[in-house]
Amino acid sequence: MFFFRNDYSEGAHPAVLEALAKTNLESTPGYSRDAHCERAAGIIRARFSCPDADVHFLPGGTVTNMAAIAAFLRPWEAVIAASTGHIGVHESGAIEGSGHKVCAISAPEGKLTPALIREVAQTHKSGDDGHMVEPRMVYLSDATELGTIYKKAELEAISQTCRELGLYLYLDGARMAAALVCPDNDAAPEDFSRLCDAFYIGGTKDGLLFGEALVIANPLLKPHFRNVMKQRGGMMAKGRLLGVQFEAFFENELWLSMAEHAAQAAARLSAALADKGYPMLAPACTNQLFPILSDEKIAVLERDFSFELNERIDEAHTAVRFVTSWATADEAVDALIAAL
Repeated sequence: MFFFRNDYSEGAHPAVLEALAKTNLESTPGYSRDAHCERAAGIIRARFSCPDADVHFLPGGTVTNMAAIAAFLRPWEAVIAASTGHIGVHESGAIEGSGHKVCAISAPEGKLTPALIREVAQTHKSGDDGHMVEPRMVYLSDATELGTIYKKAELEAISQTCRELGLYLYLDGARMAAALVCPDNDAAPEDFSRLCDAFYIGGTKDGLLFGEALVIANPLLKPHFRNVMKQRGGMMAKGRLLGVQFEAFFENELWLSMAEHAAQAAARLSAALADKGYPMLAPACTNQLFPILSDEKIAVLERDFSFELNERIDEAHTAVRFVTSWATADEAVDALIAAL
């Protein structure tokens, strides 16, 4: 069985495991107050050109999103997201469970625009009558849930709109590395810290055992985040395991080379899909591909390949999702191409 179901099926890159093994018997302070987390945070501040940012390490994406939104918003405030956004459809109501509404709006290719943000903000503009939630944050993911990316000009326009409307801009970077290595990308790491109030760098989906690094650039959002992080279950006693992994993650740009491997595998598969005439649900850009296949073809592929069904298109066709990772082997890509 060849796996194209996600980009976290495998364990971790050997360099990450080696770093963990080397430091296994070290005794350190807990809760990310150790030298490894401090060094990793310093690396991130330098790499993203945000020397004054706070950096926090959390075990997974959902708890990062939940803790960030719970910490940054007042109880009556809401977050604007694309209808395909991870916080709305893949986190089992975690955001609503923490007391905040997700104001979702249909967005072409899974990408919000200034016009869509203004539409939601205007719809919820209720003044001080106390009857409606008040949008206070915009949630983006880059790469998006449909594998698309935001160009720098798009991020700049959204950031400007957020500042005009008094909204925080928060970016889910679970697949940030995949976006950065996309051939169409023109944004740089420092653009995220310049344009966003907060964002996180995804490790779970880019070769770590687990772990995300949340960067808080806006000073107004920094106070007491660790309190919320602890309350929401995001603070690990063995926090040094996160710091060690992120040290290895950034050494010699491993994070981008792992993403590049996944991108190259996806590019080979994307070219084959185009050659064979398969239509796509969303433009092929990163390591997530969404071809539309017949039900008969899907049944055949499921014998030897693991992948997800994404969206029903008509009575006989479904959009599926193929995902490549840092560990996807040429053999697996060759086999899938042949089977298509």
